[in-house]
Parts: sequence; structure tokens; C-alpha cells
Amino acid sequence: MYLPRSLLSTLYLHLQRTHHPLSAPVLILVALEPDALCGCRILTNLLKRDYIAHKIQPIAGYGDLEKTGRTIIRPMMEGEGGSGGVVVCLGVGGLVDLGALLGIDADDDENSYGGVEVWVIDARRPWNLGNVFGGYPMLPQIEKDWEMVDQKIPGVEGGKIGQNYKPGKGGVIVFDDGDIEEDLDAEKESFLALMAMPEVEDIGVDSESSDTESEAEAEDPTPSSGQKRKSWAVNDESSDDDERPRQRRRSNSSTPIADSPSRPPKRGLMSLSGPSAISSSDTRSVSPTPAQQPKPPSARTLRRRLLKLRRKHESILQAYYSLGASYSEPISSMMYSLASDLGREDNDLLWMAIVGVTSMELYGRSSVGVAVATQKPSNSAGWLGSRGSRIRQLLRDEVRRLNPPELSDSSFTSNRNQLPENNGIIPTTARSPTDTSIRLSPEPKFLLIRHWSLYDSMLHSPYLSARLHIWSDSGRKRLHKLLAKMGVSLVQCKQSYTHMDMELKRGLRTKLLKYSEVYGLDDLVPAADTDGKDRGGTKEGWGFVRSWGWRATLSAQDVGVVVGAILEVGKQAVTNLETGAWDRRESKEISDEDGTLESEEWVGRFWDAYDALEKIEELKTALPTAQHLHRAILRTGTSLISKRQIRHLRAFRMCVVKDGPDVTLFTHPSALTKLALWIGEAIAEQEKESKGKLGHGGRGTPLVVAGLNEARGVYVVVGTGGGGGGGLGFGNREAAKARKEKREANVKAREENRKQKEKIREEKREARRQAKIDNGEDDEDDDEEEVESESEEESDGDSDDDEEERGKGFGRNKFGNAFQEVVEETSARVRIDSFEHCVVEVKKEDLAGFLESLSMKAVVG
Repeated sequence: MYLPRSLLSTLYLHLQRTHHPLSAPVLILVALEPDALCGCRILTNLLKRDYIAHKIQPIAGYGDLEKTGRTIIRPMMEGEGGSGGVVVCLGVGGLVDLGALLGIDADDDENSYGGVEVWVIDARRPWNLGNVFGGYPMLPQIEKDWEMVDQKIPGVEGGKIGQNYKPGKGGVIVFDDGDIEEDLDAEKESFLALMAMPEVEDIGVDSESSDTESEAEAEDPTPSSGQKRKSWAVNDESSDDDERPRQRRRSNSSTPIADSPSRPPKRGLMSLSGPSAISSSDTRSVSPTPAQQPKPPSARTLRRRLLKLRRKHESILQAYYSLGASYSEPISSMMYSLASDLGREDNDLLWMAIVGVTSMELYGRSSVGVAVATQKPSNSAGWLGSRGSRIRQLLRDEVRRLNPPELSDSSFTSNRNQLPENNGIIPTTARSPTDTSIRLSPEPKFLLIRHWSLYDSMLHSPYLSARLHIWSDSGRKRLHKLLAKMGVSLVQCKQSYTHMDMELKRGLRTKLLKYSEVYGLDDLVPAADTDGKDRGGTKEGWGFVRSWGWRATLSAQDVGVVVGAILEVGKQAVTNLETGAWDRRESKEISDEDGTLESEEWVGRFWDAYDALEKIEELKTALPTAQHLHRAILRTGTSLISKRQIRHLRAFRMCVVKDGPDVTLFTHPSALTKLALWIGEAIAEQEKESKGKLGHGGRGTPLVVAGLNEARGVYVVVGTGGGGGGGLGFGNREAAKARKEKREANVKAREENRKQKEKIREEKREARRQAKIDNGEDDEDDDEEEVESESEEESDGDSDDDEEERGKGFGRNKFGNAFQEVVEETSARVRIDSFEHCVVEVKKEDLAGFLESLSMKAVVG
């Protein structure tokens, strides 16, 4: 089931009304990523205010999720001795059948879910359609019009939850950010049609068995009283697994992956033809009259129609799952929307939402999946495009609303112009000892500039590294020349930025704007009010900064970088700044084959990151960890490019990290993803400079990076898209609306055309049938001609839809699909446990064969 955006707060309000001290605590399952962590902070803040008991459970991967379902969630079911309850999944399980994976979708319909209600909030796409349009407990069947039919869930229509829905029975509920309502009309129609279809075996319609069975079905089509109407299924001995939408399981893991659903034979049947078929002997015994009714289609014809219709709907669902990965609205943004609907907005919740949204960009999560951002956001649709721009604009509006400018003796206008950020200076200190406000700041695309020197901040910026070719000696000289033109000496720029000369800091933005175009750094600095470039004072492209009195002032990007480093490297990892040595203190040696100890270590880091989001001192302590991680990214990326260790295979480029002092850092998938994005952006810039355009039809060249985990004898492999696709597909409301209107117009025109053809065909058919009856011939072949004609019509209509949807999925990251295909076709030992499906683990000995097979796959849409 899915909850539309307009009813976002209804489930929470029901929980608020019905929860009492003896109720089971709300269980919150959280993925190990900054966005989910920020969303968890917002939700727990709401629950604390309402005195609702809750428990947080970090989830490292699908294996961890299945274990949690078996040990914690299943005992909550009423049939297992529990009392039901609410489970909230933040960034966890949106792509899989949660009912099956958690073990709560029981085979017995009456005990299914057992009062356990699962809320799913996830930014990853595609959705598992079984969760979206199914996922509800089945009520006992009732007899209606001589057949057993399903009871409808009150308040649920076509999987959509309405105003009169009453929670508490259990089920899986997906929180819709708008994508389902706007973009999944065709998928919804196909999924529901497949669920309503009777089971039928796809056998040759020309075989003798098919004819025999069809005739047998036609002889006695009406069941006796109290008996279920006979299904069109040939094989009635279906397994339990076939009684829910079919799922394909991941190799070497317990994760079911969405596939086309099939209709369970025991749940309701769909009437295909109305009146039962009449035998040919009965037809010939009736005297022909001008008003004779047309002969109903035979059972064989009905079977053919059903199979053709099923294949059509299955192809629509398969096309959806094959589009590739993408990202939609962040979890933290959805949770802040919930807080806003409840009237609970404040600066703390707003800051969590801002940090979560900002972290999406750090991990390259866009409307084309994990990919390099090679286009300006304004030129693309979806997340990081037009939709992302609207969300960030709403956050800027919230900052202005909750943080009004301080009034002083001077006039409002003069006070506003005196603020350093409005003069192009990035704020580094609070306005007062008690200042905890959030401000907008014209942040340049530097890294941790408040906590590093200007030189180091520019040197480690992925944006500057790619465009200045920092990995080469000529690139370093280019950076030095840029600083020299700006009038900043190396001695001054290597000082801590907060201790730099104030005059230099005041003029820094003006100098950057002056010389950035010379070096192709058009987006290095956002526009400011004083430039006259900012449209209506919206401050588009500006960053967010918050102060904690005199203790610290950090940007949202700073917090996202530090929290991510805690999750990826760990709090116990410290840098010896004097020797440059790296010491992993108090960390366990990880040698287990399946990564259990490794996952436990990652879960331990979750609580450090969770605390750091609220405790500023913990956040400041972890700054050296973040700096070391990005130094390692620069060192490793520079080494791979300068030593020409990046190979160009058929479908992508690839490199392997197996040597050097930093190899252990990149055993974590997120750290390896950051390295891959750094290298990918550098490659994209090289392509544009050498060829004048991006490769792969403007989508950029995909990249595969493998990092060696020597302790476990595996390679962690991550595949990033080349970006540049623009994210055509989900997210763009205007484009979605235009597509919907065009689709409706096509359907209307096609229906009129069909009616006109049907009228002509019926006249010809009646004339042909009358002629055959007069001659005493059998007219059985008319059914086949009818089927062929309808097939031609539908194929014509499908071509229109294909033309309409041609841009859907363009440029998306399809590494997840490609990994699955390689696993099915080869004997490579592969473990897929990450919620990020473009990340896998491959045995050390099998890497070469795995990459060889992968090079033959389509990895970008």
C-alpha cells in the first residue's frame, strides 16, 4: 500500500492517539548513511515530544535486515505471542519485498502480518511494486455470484490509502513523495491486472492437450453452489512461493528482488468472457435468424487472450525494473515535511533536514543513480535538478522564516547590508555567544574551508581537482598560478583560513569571480545579492551555515562530510599530525568470511555519528578523521591517474585499489564510492577537454572501482554512472504532467480508432458468419482472426507508448541489473548485501572473470 503525500501525517496522528504506556515501542530501522541518520533524528524528536516509546536498530545490509526480521519483528506478530506494533524503515528495504524478507507475510492469509505495520521511507528507486500496490493483509474470501472473491480492505483502493483507512491490521505502507501518484500509472494498472488474473500455464496453444483442456473447460463452465469457479490454470499444484508476487532472490544473500507478479490461484478470479461458451453442435442446431447473437469466443481463444495480456503487463513491469537506479526526495526532507504537517518545525529539525539533503550530493545520489554530476542542475530534471532546486528553495525559505534578521538601532536595510554573508564573505563565527541560528552563505566549492587552510581546502575540492587537473604537476602549478593572480601568497593561503588576513577574506569572492572564468570554473562561487545575478533574492546555489555560539560555526556540507567520515572510517581512527601516520586504535581485526564482524563494527560507528549530529564537541573531534579520508582520496586518485592504472573496457573504465598506505580505508563501500566519484569527475573533464563532449552519447563514461579487503579475501566493487543524463524520468512534476496528458490523449484517440475499426470488423465478421451458416460450415476460425486483429491494434498502441517513454531512464546507473545478470551467467562468487545495488563483493580469485563478463553488459541507460 502507499500513503499519498497529501495524507502524510495521518498514520502518525493515529499512532499518537492510540499509543499508551503498555504499547509496544516503535521500532526504527535505519540505514548507515547520513540522510537516513538525519531522518531518524527528526522522527525520534517527534516521538519524544509525544512520549512515544521507540527503539533504534541500525541496519548494515540485507543480511542484517533479515536477521532483525527473524529475531525482533516476527516475535511482534500477534500469532507469535506479540501484540503487533509499528516498524519504521528509513532507507531500508524499499527495493525488496519486505513482507517476505522480514518473515511477516505468512502463508495463512488470516495470520498475515499479525498486526505489524511497516512504514517505508526511502529515496532509492525503483520501488518494489509489491510493497507499493500490495503489502496488505488478505481478508478471508467470501462467496459472491457463485464464486469466491477477495474482500476489499476498507479505505484502500488500488493500493492507495484513503481518508477512511483504519490502521492497526498490519501491512507494508510506502510513504509516497509524489513519484507514485505522478509516474506509476501504467505500472499500477499492470500490477493490479496481473494480481487479478487467474493462473494459466503458458503452453503451446496449438498442442492437442491445449485443445482438449479448452474443450473440457467449455463443457462445464459454471460451478455448483458453494464451489469456487474453476481457474484457467493448468497446473494447480503451485508452491507457496507462487501465492504472492513472484520474487527473484539475490545470489548468496537472502534478499528477494522484485520481479513481475503472478496472480495467486487461491485469491479471487477474474471473469473473462461473461456467458459461458456454447458448443458448435448447439450452434448449428439453432435456426439462423437476422437477429442471431454473435458466438462467444472459445476457451482456446480466451486462453490466448489471457496469455497475451499477461505478457504485455509483465513487460511493462519488467521495463520499470530495468530502467536502472535513481534517487528521489531525501528521507530527511520527507521527515521534515511530516514535522511541518504536524506544526512542529524548529531550527533543530530544519538543520537535520538541511544536512541530510546536502549529504545526497556528497555521495553522488541523483536522479540517474550514483553518478558524477556533469551537468548544471538547472538543465536536468529530478533530484539534483529542477525538483531538487525546489526543495532547496523551500529550505531557504524555511531558514528565512525561522531565523529572521536581528533588529538593531539602525534601519533594517542598512543592518542587512552589513551582514558579512551579503557582502560575499563566508561566515566563520557566530554573531553572539548565544547565537544558534541558521544562515545562508555564498559557499564556494571548497572542502572544509573553515577547518583547513585555503590552499588545502582548494587542493582537496573534487570540483577544483577535476578542472585544474590537480593530480598532475601542471595542475598544481595551475592552482599556484590562480592564487598568484588573486594576489594571495602561498604563505598566506597555507595558514588556517580563520586566521587569514581579513582584507584577503573580504576580497576573496570578488577575485574568485574575476579569474574563475579564465580557468573554466563557472560554478565555483554562487551569485550574491550585490551581483544583480541572483533572481529575485532567492539566493540560488547558496549554502547553509549554523553556529553554536563561540564554540563552532559549520556549514551543512562540513557536517555531512564529518558524519560520513565517522560512518566510513570510525571515531577511533585518529591522525598523528606530526608524523602523518595513521593508527586505527581499538579496532578489531576483521577476518570473518561473510563480513559479520565488519557489519558489527559499522553499526558501532552509527551511534558515534548519531551522537555527533547533536553534540558539537563530538563533531569537532571527528574533523581530523574527515580530513584524513579526503587526503587519502586525493593521494589514491592521483596515483591511479598518474600511473595510468585506469583501464578502458568495452562498457566502462575500471581501476583496482590493492596497494598503498590507504587501501584499508576503501574497504567501506561509501568511502570507495567517494573515491570513484572523484576519479569519475576527473575522467569526465578529460573527455570534455579532449573530445569536446562527454562519451556514451553525452552520458559520460561509467566507472568501476574495486578495493581489496585483504582480511576477508574479497574485492569491494562499486559502479558509478557517468552522469550527464539529466535524470529524465522521475521527479520532474511538469514533465510528468505533460507525459500524463499526452498519454491520455493517445489513449482517447486510440479508443476512438479502435471503435471505428471494431465497427467495420463486426460488419465484415457478421457477413462472413452468415455466409458460413448458410453453407453449413464451422466458423471457429473467426476467433483466431479476431485475436490477430486485436494483437495488431495493441502493438500499434504500444509503439506510441514506447515513443513517449523513450527518454525515461536515460543515463541511469544500471550496474545493479548488470551485476545480477553476471551472477546468473557465471560461477563467480559474489555477495550482494548493500542497499546500494551498484555495490557488490567479489571473491579475490573471481574478480577477473567477473569484470570480463560485466564488460559485455549495458551499465548505463
